[in-house]
Amino acid sequence: MKSQLLIGATSSGCGKTTFTAGLLRSIKRRGMSVQPFKCGPDYIDPHYHKLAAGCESVNLDSWLSSPAHVQYLYDRYAATAEVCVTEGVMGLFDGYAKMRGSSAEIARLLDIPVVLIINARSVAYSVAPVIYGFKHFNPDVRIAGVVFNRTASATHASYLKEACADVGVECFGCLPKINDLEIPSRHLGLTTDASFQFEQLIEKTADAITANIDIDRLLEACRQAVLPGVSITPPARLPNRGRSIAVARDEAFTFAYKENIARLEQMGKVTYFSPIKDPRLSPADLVYLPGGYPEFYLNELSANRSMLEDIRSYVENGGKLLAECGGMMYLCRSVTGMDGISYPLAGVLPQEATLSSMRLHLGYRRFALNGTEWKGHEFHYSSIVGGDTPPLSVAQQYNVRDEMVDTPVYRYKNVIAGYTHLYWGENDIMNLWEA
Repeated sequence: MKSQLLIGATSSGCGKTTFTAGLLRSIKRRGMSVQPFKCGPDYIDPHYHKLAAGCESVNLDSWLSSPAHVQYLYDRYAATAEVCVTEGVMGLFDGYAKMRGSSAEIARLLDIPVVLIINARSVAYSVAPVIYGFKHFNPDVRIAGVVFNRTASATHASYLKEACADVGVECFGCLPKINDLEIPSRHLGLTTDASFQFEQLIEKTADAITANIDIDRLLEACRQAVLPGVSITPPARLPNRGRSIAVARDEAFTFAYKENIARLEQMGKVTYFSPIKDPRLSPADLVYLPGGYPEFYLNELSANRSMLEDIRSYVENGGKLLAECGGMMYLCRSVTGMDGISYPLAGVLPQEATLSSMRLHLGYRRFALNGTEWKGHEFHYSSIVGGDTPPLSVAQQYNVRDEMVDTPVYRYKNVIAGYTHLYWGENDIMNLWEA
């Protein structure tokens, strides 16, 4: 038996991420081990979870992976924790197709209770029918209780608690509106400054939660067995091929799923390198350039000519390389930053990337290559423009509605590159090159 909960909300903007981070820190302060999880493909919230809890967060996504795989991941990483906290995404029942892919679906798959965060700004007793609807909408999703955020006064909080009592849902507490409790912009980058700002926010939020939320009661109400009655089937373990795998990891390249790295470790030895700081690329059988925020480090990346030359040489000599989003930008001939300056980069791919007219591209993606279906997620503000004709796309990508999208999957020699961040927790990544 352990305390486990999913933090959901009536909509985006209710304060899920801020509350999750503060609760994780509050639990950690108590000396309890806590394992964070995140619904969906997002990379940024798990970074905040790690800052708050001191351990890596795990993505749980019922579109990127099978339901059995979601259960396997939860069972595996929850095993040694005293408390498991899963942050939802968007509104509780918002999925890519009605409830499919939603936080509620994850709660149902894992049989964990939901703590519902409600933005109480400018509302009082009208929350009663909202709570009643969330409680009764789906009998397989259990609402353990409610936390109100941004309450105006003690009197306001009393009205909200009366609404909970009248619909038979427990209120764990009310967080008052506190100035400066806002998460930094999701496009600030995971910089040292942003992390320092968020550390201050975490501490302030944890103080507010400790003072206003009945944490003991919340944890007790959410105490239960992990996945009762579920038979867990782990994915087939990859054979150790003795490969050397070099993964880019520094301030510019941070977007890598925990389970993707775990799968690489099954294949051989994973080492990390910094395209910003390291002068040379060590010998490798596979190089992985994940996404991140290279746009904030274009000057440093462009100045590291020896690393750029080693990457080019590795590719021209037939080395296998996977580049996703920011990693693909690094392989371009140049990238025009938000300052309007064009920075020369690796030149492996002949196209240019630009952030001069930023527009968000977002959504799930799937494609078939070498007889394997691959799934991933596209999230970027840059665009490919100008330059010479890029390599032709080797795969047609589709969105969750099975509509064709024009996001390419490039191949040059043994480079596979594109804007899509792939998840291969149930696949063998080498199937990108080998049928």
